[in-house]
Amino acid sequence: MQPEVYTQSRAVDRLESAKVLRNTYALLAMTVLFSAVTAGVSMAIGMGRGTGIICSIVALGLIWFVLPRTANSSTGIGVVFAFTGLLGASLGPILNYYVSAGSGQVIMQALGTTALIFFALSAYVLTTRKDFSFMGGFLFVGLIAVLVCAVGMMIASFFGVYMPLASVVLSGVIALLFSGFILYDTSRIVNGGETNYIMATTSLYLSILNLFTSLLHIFGFASDD
Repeated sequence: MQPEVYTQSRAVDRLESAKVLRNTYALLAMTVLFSAVTAGVSMAIGMGRGTGIICSIVALGLIWFVLPRTANSSTGIGVVFAFTGLLGASLGPILNYYVSAGSGQVIMQALGTTALIFFALSAYVLTTRKDFSFMGGFLFVGLIAVLVCAVGMMIASFFGVYMPLASVVLSGVIALLFSGFILYDTSRIVNGGETNYIMATTSLYLSILNLFTSLLHIFGFASDD
């Protein structure tokens, strides 16, 4: 009886994981599309960089203070669309900068590479079902280190000290870090570590967004004559 009960339990767990994964990818696709629309609107109206920063701050406020309280209800879906829309709008000034500089191809390169990396990493986890939960501590430490370096560079630029090469290196580290987060978050969904598809969508969206912006910076630097 015990092996039969264990097998049934495993089957139920796999069905639940598959349901969370399906809902996550569906919501992720819709929010990515929505953020692309808001980014286009932001570009069309010529949103300034200051307004873009405000949109990012409001979006972070939603993630930190509102989403945790609504993640288990239908309201959480609206919150996810709100913060992804705001983050999409915040990209408008950055994208307009590349377009106005005649480097629109850089945006497409970064977008295509981001999609390729995401699908490749996701396919690897889905195929192998490998557990990457061991990366959690390392990724967290890496995230703190990246934040410290980013703040340090912002302070340096405030005093007129610019380090373009260091900035590109940091973008490379960010790209690797959030590629790791894609592996980690997808693995948690597949192996039952994450059972809330709204929170899973949020994590994957942020990884995709940070991967895209870091690649945009790298490709932009590489194409700068």
